Amino acid sequence: MPSPLEERNPDVIKSFMPLSAWFYRYYFRVKTDGWHHIPDRGKVLLVGSHNGGLAAPDTHMMMYDWFHRFGVQRPVYGLMHKSVWKVNPPLAKLAGQMGAIPARPQMAIAALQKGASLLVYPGGAQDVFRPYSQRDRIYFAGRKGFIKLALQEKVPIIPLISQGAHETLMVLGDCYEIVKQLHDWGMPWLFDTDPEIFPLYLGLPWGLGIGPLPNIPLPVSIHTRVCAPIIFDRYGREAASDRAYVDACYNLVVVQMQQELNRLIHQS
Repeated sequence: MPSPLEERNPDVIKSFMPLSAWFYRYYFRVKTDGWHHIPDRGKVLLVGSHNGGLAAPDTHMMMYDWFHRFGVQRPVYGLMHKSVWKVNPPLAKLAGQMGAIPARPQMAIAALQKGASLLVYPGGAQDVFRPYSQRDRIYFAGRKGFIKLALQEKVPIIPLISQGAHETLMVLGDCYEIVKQLHDWGMPWLFDTDPEIFPLYLGLPWGLGIGPLPNIPLPVSIHTRVCAPIIFDRYGREAASDRAYVDACYNLVVVQMQQELNRLIHQS
């Protein structure tokens, strides 16, 4: 069976560029800056904060910017929740052609060792569906695997932030604990997959969305920013195995990204 890394197809990516360009210029009216922080060559670990429900419009706009600036041939992969391959194989296949790979440590390591850059959103579902009241907060749910990955593979972290994307829907709250209790009493998970979150949100096309349903983002203007690289003092397997050091690096990334996001919001 071929590796998911081999599914990436530059021709497919190129075919979607005109559609992405329309959304970029006219629907989300994207403003962006900081792309000079990414070197023209070499691999980096791009770390972003997820926004805007399953549509995650800032993610797509960031990827359009990457392809527009560096070309579709420069290899970059993005980690995507492995349940997508189970729940929606056709969507997973298309995503794989665009550069998505299952969010597993061995896949992330393989991508970097291949010389490709890697895009990760550590907060996952909890981040992308965080409440509207927390729309201006960096939230990674305490997940530190990306720190260990950067340390072990000796790659710089380049933060990606955005303002506006989390206003393309309004997350009111999370009913996961209630739904999980129902599951413990015998209610099966849809597609036999634990959703990890069960939001209530206002947005298109449902009006009131219940659960992690796909959404159509509202046409809110988005401002994205590529931040300066974060370089740690120590790298290597020993550093990646030092729990206190990993915690310190994680806190540094979160604090610096929050400061950058606060500045971006003030400027927007």
